[in-house]
This record gives sequence, structure tokens and C-alpha cells, in this order.
Amino acid sequence: MVSFSHGHPQSSQAPMVGLRPSMAEVDRGFVTLVASDHPGIEVCNPNGHWYPADVGSSPDVLLLLTGRALSHVTAGLRLNSQYRIINNENRASLMFRLMPRANAILDCSPISAAGHCTPQIHRPISASQFMDDLRAEENVYHHLEAPPESQGNFVNEPSLRSVLSDPLSGAFLEDAMVLPCGHSFGGLMLKKVLELARCSICNGDVDEASLFPNLALRAVATVVKMEDDRRLFHNAALRKRRKEVTEHMDAQRRNGSSKDSIELGLEAESPRAFKGVQYPFVVGERVLIMGNKRTPDKFVGKEAVVTSQCLNGWYLVKAVDSGESIRLQYRSLRKAGELQVQALLQSRR
Repeated sequence: MVSFSHGHPQSSQAPMVGLRPSMAEVDRGFVTLVASDHPGIEVCNPNGHWYPADVGSSPDVLLLLTGRALSHVTAGLRLNSQYRIINNENRASLMFRLMPRANAILDCSPISAAGHCTPQIHRPISASQFMDDLRAEENVYHHLEAPPESQGNFVNEPSLRSVLSDPLSGAFLEDAMVLPCGHSFGGLMLKKVLELARCSICNGDVDEASLFPNLALRAVATVVKMEDDRRLFHNAALRKRRKEVTEHMDAQRRNGSSKDSIELGLEAESPRAFKGVQYPFVVGERVLIMGNKRTPDKFVGKEAVVTSQCLNGWYLVKAVDSGESIRLQYRSLRKAGELQVQALLQSRR
């Protein structure tokens, strides 16, 4: 779930030397540990008052600062720490940041399960998307706050997602439009540019009638968004299956089941068991279409052949009689042999 990163300023501006406070910082990760030989960090409390947080600090005393990722997974119950450096002269310090891995999912569902109210803003999100959103937000903020003479000194290497996203809302640029000057915008930033009638990058005049869609940028943004949603859905489905197995094992223990049944439950938790439940059929196997309420009637009860295996337990099957294909989940299919045996037993009764 996590990785670590040695400390360095996250903003594009370096801390100011001397007693003048630097810009306020909020770390992106879970927690940050700070070790220093002299005091020099102030923290802002919920009332907006700044106070020294490392008074009497020494190399063997650590200051713990909470970050935005921790605030997100706790649904805001653990607020992030806003801090600033007030003394960077003749002071040595070392920061250790605990960061989420890029492929992790920041999910506060355990907080909801405990009975706490979770705002919609704390929805499950991949760590890579979460970090890209924060970087885009910080880049816009620092660009607006910096003096004009220093705005050309930023060295910015944006990620692919930040390039394909609206810096104000974080939404993908699926509505990207090209301005006469050649710059492209979408989402809230496009609305802002149209309101000002001026490009926010080159200050060129903007005429709404001269805008045209950036089809290439829209296509790339759509593809990246689909991949991001697929990865998020896959992780959510995996967590759901693990939860179902755990609940089944707990029910067995409550009912006083034997040791053998508990061992079977442990075997069911393995990745192979998940795959067996999710993919009970192989390509080329004959099945009977049981269907569900969304399955067309012409396929229900028909014998079919599995032609390909899709994601999340879905199959593409071809009807034997008509040759038509349909995509169904494993729950809507049965092995043809099993149903024939059941029908034979019922006819003998």
C-alpha cells in the first residue's frame, strides 16, 4: 500500500532563508517525520493560529505531520497538517515521507462501515490519480501566486494525466477546444478563458466563434479515462470478493463448523479459487444460456459455445442453432451436461 520518499520541498519555491516564514505546505502522503537539530517549523491549528511545533527539538525527537492521503482515507477525520518553515538558517533537518504506492486505491469504506458519515468528495480513487490531481492543483496555485518575473523559472514535468486533465476541476479533457492561438482548454478552465475572452497562457484574444474541437486530445483523454476507470473497478471488485469470502468463513465459525470446512474456506480465499468461481468455463465448452432479466428471449434456453473469455467473469458465447453471439456473465450460464442430467432425473420421478 505504501512506499517512502526522503524529504524535499514539494512546491516549486524553495524555503526562504532567515526568520521570514516560507509558504505554507501540506504534504501529499500519509505522514511525514521530521528530525532537526534546531526549531524552525510552525503548524497551523484548526482555528487558523500558527504555533511552533518543534520547540526543544533534537536529533532523537521526531515531529509527525499528517498528509492529504491520510485525510482522504480517514474521510477527513484525521486532518492534514499545514506547516511552514520559519527558520532555515544554521539548521539541519531530515524529512521521511510515507507515500501511497501508485497502484493503491485510497478508499475510506472502512470509515463508513464504522458508522461515520463520509462526504462524496472522499470517494475511492487510485493513488496515481489522487497525486496527479494534487500536483495539478498546486501547479495552478503556485503559477497564480508567483510574481511575474519568476513565473518563467518553473521547471515543470507534468504527468500524462495532468496534461490530459482540467487543472481546475481535475476532469479529463473530453471536451477540449482549440483557441486561435493554438492552446487547448476544457472543463472549468475553458469556461474561465471564455469569460475573460483571453488565453490564460499567452494572453491572446479569444473569440468564442473561432474555437474548434481538439479531436486528438479528446480521444487520448477518453482512452486514459477508460483505463483509469477499469483499474479502479477491478480493484473494487477484488475487494468485494475478498469480503464475501471473509464473511463466509466468519459464518462458518459462528455455526461451529469443523476444521475441515475452515480449511476449505482458506483454500477458497486463494487467487486460484477466485478464478475458479469467476471463470468456471473454458473456451470451446458447450453451455446452456440461462440468462437474466436483461437477456433477450431468443437466447434463453439455447445451447451455445464459449468463444472467448472477457474481464470480470464475462464470456462471449455463440448460439449453436442461430450462430448469433452474445456477451454474458458466468452466472447466466450452466454446463450443458449438468442440466441434461437434472432433466433426466426429473423425468424419472
